[in-house]
Amino acid sequence: MTRTSKKRRHGYPPPNNPSSANPIHHKRQPAKKLHSSSTPTHRIPNSPTPIHKTLNSSVVALLPANPRTQNPVAKRPTFTSYLDTPNLPPKIGLLCEILAKTHTPSVEERLEETGVRVTQEDVEEVLKLSYGFPGPSVKFFRWAGRQLNDFHSPYAWNLVVDLLGKNCFFDAMWDAISAMAKERLLSLATFASVFSSYVVANLVKEAISTFECMSQYGCPRDIVALNSLLSAICRDGKTADAVEFLRVAKVEIRPDPDTYAILLEGLENEGNVDCARQVFSEMVIEIGWDPNNVPAYDSFLNTLLKGPDGIREAVKVFETLKNRRCYPGISFFRLALDECVKKCDSRGADTLWQAMVARIGCQPDTSMYNLVISLHCHDGNVDLAQRMFDEMVYKGAFPNAQTYNMVFKLLIKDRKLKEASALFTEMVKNECVPELANCDIAVRIFLDFGDPYFAIKVWKCMIENYHSGLEDTGNLLVVGLRDLNRIPEAVKYAEDMIARGMKLDFSTLSKLKQDLLRARKEYVYDELLRKWKAR
Repeated sequence: MTRTSKKRRHGYPPPNNPSSANPIHHKRQPAKKLHSSSTPTHRIPNSPTPIHKTLNSSVVALLPANPRTQNPVAKRPTFTSYLDTPNLPPKIGLLCEILAKTHTPSVEERLEETGVRVTQEDVEEVLKLSYGFPGPSVKFFRWAGRQLNDFHSPYAWNLVVDLLGKNCFFDAMWDAISAMAKERLLSLATFASVFSSYVVANLVKEAISTFECMSQYGCPRDIVALNSLLSAICRDGKTADAVEFLRVAKVEIRPDPDTYAILLEGLENEGNVDCARQVFSEMVIEIGWDPNNVPAYDSFLNTLLKGPDGIREAVKVFETLKNRRCYPGISFFRLALDECVKKCDSRGADTLWQAMVARIGCQPDTSMYNLVISLHCHDGNVDLAQRMFDEMVYKGAFPNAQTYNMVFKLLIKDRKLKEASALFTEMVKNECVPELANCDIAVRIFLDFGDPYFAIKVWKCMIENYHSGLEDTGNLLVVGLRDLNRIPEAVKYAEDMIARGMKLDFSTLSKLKQDLLRARKEYVYDELLRKWKAR
């Protein structure tokens, strides 16, 4: 079995066409135990019960109108309802509504009254949306079976097993499994569902006992099944139990790379750094260094980032991996770059970046470029920041508003006004809004360097995109234009500020008055003063 992604899953839901198991004709004998468990609170058969009938009586009998689960301590899961599903076909919606609103004893009668005919696919869809109503769902399954000549799909059977297990009807679940075995419908997907149901109900030992007896149901107790069990345990935050069981099970079943990827992912989710170190060491001993085992390396390094020595230890282990031509996935690089930014570690970020892009050939996305660019901006490395910015598009990552604002701010502070002007124009053209603080700095610096044209351009962008916090910049612009002897434009933007309801400072008005009186344009000042008083 190949690994296609880090988030490897061996559990439920089952595939639409799970492979059928071999028929059961062997004599009953207890499975060889890998793990000693206490007596379960309900029965786990050692071998399939010889039941020829299906769910027509045995399962429904265990589901009264107001059933009690066999593990009332377990937290009830939240199930997807037909009410949460948009554009549901009317027939499916009607059937789901009947199951949700009808008491179990009356379900079949209500279904008959509808006159609806169902297909295998209809049964599957209804069951998937009726987990919250196990009793009516089993009644529906039996009713639909009469229409289908008891020829349900393997997927529908697996759904019944799953919904019974998720509602903690474990005896009924095992009756369904026995019926499936008689019909030669069992598969690993069925047992993956059972593993998950027990683990979610805090019955890890029962999940392990199920694994130990599954071979008697025609399903091999191999590494794929073991990984499915471990995955179910880890998904529920009980990775320590999975690690403990593997140390016993590996005497008979050799772990594969998926096994350790599952454990390390669980430890990553739980942030258990110490246990992750132990599991990683065991993995190297058991299966060695495997360049294809990317998910395991990714999870382990991500876990180290959460430790007290964080990025330092992770980079050290990364160097060890690199020397063996083993590399993590993109997830680690993203988290590690973020840590480098928090620690202002340009050197570490550069090491990771070169390994990621040059050696592995990973394609960084916009957020990753933003992390590195922000680090260069913090260090004042204008050339490096610009180079990364220019490189983005060629690597398939396009700058967003955050990217533009970081580089624009750096260029303004470094007084690279020509580059800043070009970047601002490109930014606005690409519909990325400059930050208000960056605009304020830009107006100030462009005026200081005698470029009123671009200061006005920035101001127009500000009033188009912001509706508050503009007064200080507006007054700055008016005074700056006046200082550059551009009195008509200063008056124009002063009047515009007043018309927009912005506060024009009295000191700004006084400075304009001096120049207007000197130019013998008292009438202009009088009109401006009148508007100012009337605001």
